[in-house]
Amino acid sequence: MDRANIRWISSTRQSAWIEKEVAGDGAGDPNLIITGDTFQTVEGFGGCFNELGYVALGRLSEAEKTNVLDALFDPDGELKFSICRMPIGASDYALEWYSLNETDGDVAMEHFSIERDRKYLIPYIKEALKRNPELKIFASPWSPPTWMKYPKAYNYGTLRWEKEILQAYALYFVKFVQAYREEGITIHQIHVQNEVVADQKFPSCVWTGEQLRDFIRDYLGPAFERHGLETEIWLGTINAPEPWDVYTKKISTDYDAYANTVLSDPEAYKYIKGVGYQWAGKYAIQRTVASYPELRYMQTENECGDGNNTWEYAQYVFNLFQHYFFNGVNSYVYWNMVLEPKGRSTWGWEQNSMITADPASGRAIYNPEYYVMKHFSHFVVPGSVRLGLKGRWTGNAVAFAAPNGDRVVVIANPFKDARTLCLSDGSGVQSFELEPESFNTIVLQA
Repeated sequence: MDRANIRWISSTRQSAWIEKEVAGDGAGDPNLIITGDTFQTVEGFGGCFNELGYVALGRLSEAEKTNVLDALFDPDGELKFSICRMPIGASDYALEWYSLNETDGDVAMEHFSIERDRKYLIPYIKEALKRNPELKIFASPWSPPTWMKYPKAYNYGTLRWEKEILQAYALYFVKFVQAYREEGITIHQIHVQNEVVADQKFPSCVWTGEQLRDFIRDYLGPAFERHGLETEIWLGTINAPEPWDVYTKKISTDYDAYANTVLSDPEAYKYIKGVGYQWAGKYAIQRTVASYPELRYMQTENECGDGNNTWEYAQYVFNLFQHYFFNGVNSYVYWNMVLEPKGRSTWGWEQNSMITADPASGRAIYNPEYYVMKHFSHFVVPGSVRLGLKGRWTGNAVAFAAPNGDRVVVIANPFKDARTLCLSDGSGVQSFELEPESFNTIVLQA
């Protein structure tokens, strides 16, 4: 291991993204070893296009807005985003309730319209595509149109399980893909429902595993076939199983209730290209990947904090990255990329963002989670392959082989004191003194 070919970047709460000097010899026995094992191929990193994010971007000066968009989406920029999410209709970070067809009973979708999206979402997406025309986009609804639901409301409730409604809802997805194609925007994936177990005061809709199976198998898949759509159908976004309920003494949802119920049906399975998990889905991804290793996987919404953007929460988020990649995801998607201070939702809560747009100064503030993302996405480009690790630092690290031959180790020191990493790649050992509570990226250049 030639230290002249090693780059080491470190971030602490005091200073972020600092290039460190690699020390000389003197390493001890290795406590982290890059093995010859290879695992999943990385498809990329990204965030979600939301209305409040585009409004926040508008609070920045033009120069600062350009800098932020370049940092997020330029393939030669800082984060190099390659796969991003968008809502179909209102998400919980929309400005207000809406769907793309609120004409009651319009099962033929004659009044379907993306006119509202031309004000916020489409300009946001086109700014990203201007920088990276290869950017992939996936989309999911938070709620169907209200007239398709019981009760008839954007929040809470379920889809009306009637043949005519189910056919109309499949057509709703078809119209969405077609309308965006006419705008010059390709929708690469459809995830059927955001958070299938979320019965919330914001736009939401609850589905059972059996309903997802039947809708994909009998309605959505056949509708995409009839209309010649190449857009992939994903089983997502699954936010289950829930942790043990200490009050009812049972787990209400689990791997078998969703992923296994859908994927074990051959006629539903044939339409599905991947599975998207978020939040409590972290408890089920290991079993899903082990059972269906041929599918692709995505962490679809980074857990989003309380709007304070602390270093402590960034440490938690780093652990989410490590958990999901170690358990087989091909891509990791953040939630809100940019928000105003405190990140307040239309529905009343506050959430973190990678970047805060300060309306008072017109400047962008790069929060701790921005650097967590950068420690992964800057060097781990699409086409990278996850490598095996062993040793006592394994639970705090992930390693990848980049397409150019570089090997990239992303590692956190969670402790309040400095700790020594002795890294081996089979050709030697190199030591690194990891600062307290730090994130680190080590690149072994080819």
